[in-house]
Parts: sequence; structure tokens; C-alpha cells
Amino acid sequence: MLIGFAGLGRMGRPMATNLARAGHSVLAHDPFVDEAPDGVTSAGSVAELAEAPLSVSMLPDEPTTRDLVVKGLANAGREHLHVVMGTVGPELVRELADATEVDIIDAPVSGSVSMAETAAITTMVGGPREQFDRILPVLAAMTAAQFHTGSIGSGAAAKLAVNAVLAALSQGIAEGLLIAEAGDLDPKVFYEVLRNSAAGAPYVGYKEEAYLAPETAGVAAPVSLIRKDLRLALELARGRHLDLPGIGVACTVLDDATAAGLGEADMAQVLVALRLRNGQQSGQDIGQEVGNF
Repeated sequence: MLIGFAGLGRMGRPMATNLARAGHSVLAHDPFVDEAPDGVTSAGSVAELAEAPLSVSMLPDEPTTRDLVVKGLANAGREHLHVVMGTVGPELVRELADATEVDIIDAPVSGSVSMAETAAITTMVGGPREQFDRILPVLAAMTAAQFHTGSIGSGAAAKLAVNAVLAALSQGIAEGLLIAEAGDLDPKVFYEVLRNSAAGAPYVGYKEEAYLAPETAGVAAPVSLIRKDLRLALELARGRHLDLPGIGVACTVLDDATAAGLGEADMAQVLVALRLRNGQQSGQDIGQEVGNF
């Protein structure tokens, strides 16, 4: 199948590659990327993606997603199906479905870059069941698990909810490490206890290096993206008159991390932001730590 693909960033690049490896003809566009990955053809313009019967976007935010669908796919036929796989709010997905002639389905993903490379990520799909069934083989080429969450926008809501939990876990681990250190406990010993405790979720296990040896761990999910997702989650909550204090606090700490120059560092660096709050680390130390990424 010919598939248009918008966005060849940290997550989009391996996802487009996996589509090509599965035998699909992938026509990709990203104005900030000079070369497409092996097996993927670069489109001269975003409008060329409308020539495919199906297109996928893996874009970083709502404005770029809206611009792609409204302008880039303006000439797509009525049978064209667009899959929004970047993280946006559910209201935007519904807005695009109402405002454009193309069919829209939302299928954001959960997982790290390394998981995207091996097609081990999870996708949460909002839209009619028949559309979910139609794109399931395509999604299976990029993801290990596909969940039909309900009507359009529900996939986006599920993604925001998942990342709210991840943000809370990240901050909880960081605060736990600070408590352990305050009690003169070796962080490595504490982390081993944590992994094997009632709080030992899978996330705790695979983030160990990110917390204890960030200079070698690399970046799985940057602070900037999780911060953006939490803001979308809070926006959704406010629209439903929900008071979610935990997410609010987590977002504030991410604001602190961003102000400290950690926006592109891994989410685990909320630990550094909390150290700053407690006067445990100097600005020079922060700069040295960020320079290791």
C-alpha cells in the first residue's frame, strides 16, 4: 500500500522505516529532515502525501498537525484516511474530523525510541470500528499492541492519561531517591529495593540507568514533550471541571526543569529539577549534566 507519512523525528523515523520493511511504499515529508531513512521515498512537498489513500502524521504538536491536515491534505479525496499518531488533545482530533473532508482517526503511541525501532510500542486508536479494522495491518507494522479505545478522540485522551501516570511515576521515583539519600541509603541499593517492591512497575525497571547514570542512558522521552502532554491533559481536565493536583504539581516541576535548561534531557531529569529546588545542585552542575546528552 502507498502510505504518506508526515514527520521523521525521533519517533517518526523508525516508524516509517518499519512500514517500509513490512512491504509498504512510504512517501514521507519532513521539512527539517534532509534525508529519508532507507526504503522510504522523500516527498517534494507535503501536498504529495494526499496522493496516497492513507496518510500518517507523527508530528510534535497541535499547530503542525492542524496545518498538515487542513492545508497539506486539502486536495485529498473523500476516501483518504488520515491517522493522527502524534500526541494532541482529543478536541483537536474531533475538530479536524468535523472541518475536513478526509476521514480522521487518532492513534497515538506509547513507548520509547528504542521500542519504536523494534516496533514494540503500543497504540491507542479512536474512531469507528471499521476504520480501526481497516488500518490494523498498517498499525501492526509499527506497533506491538493495538487497542481500539472507542470513538474519535478517545485514543488521544488515553495517551494523555498514560503520560500523566508516567509523569507522576517519574516524579515519585525522583522523590523516593531523595528520601533514600536523606536517610543515608545508597541510591543503587534503594533502586534495587524499589524494583522488587510493590511499587516496582515495569517503568521503574527500565528507567534505572536514566536515574542512576544519566550520562550514559541517552534520551527516551524528553522533558519538553512530557511537559507539553501534561499541559494538554490539564487543558482537558479544566474543560471538564476536574481538579487534578498531582498533574499540576508534576507540570510545575517540569516547568522548573525547562527553566534549568533540561527541556531536551530525559524525563528522569526531574530528579535534577528537584535537587535544584532543594539547593542540592549548582547551575554549573546542571550545565555539565545536560552536556552529557
